[in-house]
Amino acid sequence: MDAPHVVGGPAQVPRRAALEVSPLPGRSGIRARGEISVLTRPSWEQALSELARRHAGVSYVELSDVAFVDVAGVSALAVTAMNLPDGRVVVENPPPQLPRVLEMFWPGLDRIEVAL
Repeated sequence: MDAPHVVGGPAQVPRRAALEVSPLPGRSGIRARGEISVLTRPSWEQALSELARRHAGVSYVELSDVAFVDVAGVSALAVTAMNLPDGRVVVENPPPQLPRVLEMFWPGLDRIEVAL
């Protein structure tokens, strides 16, 4: 068990960010778990590339177990959706910053549907 941080004591070392991405059972899409940040962006972008390659009309991105997504992670999602030949991406249960960032930088992007 880790010792609590006390003033003057040793600082706690932050844990390394992790991201796990797996296929969604029974439908086209992916489920992510962890954080989407500078440390995990290569895995996120690889998962989005695979999603786009397998896209057939509607793809789902389930994010209920994602604690944080940075602006670059949202950007990768938006660019992926904009480059699809047709259809849309349905983002389910995203962290609160994702819909806000989409609205700020890509208002009216109809290729992404956010389902809270």
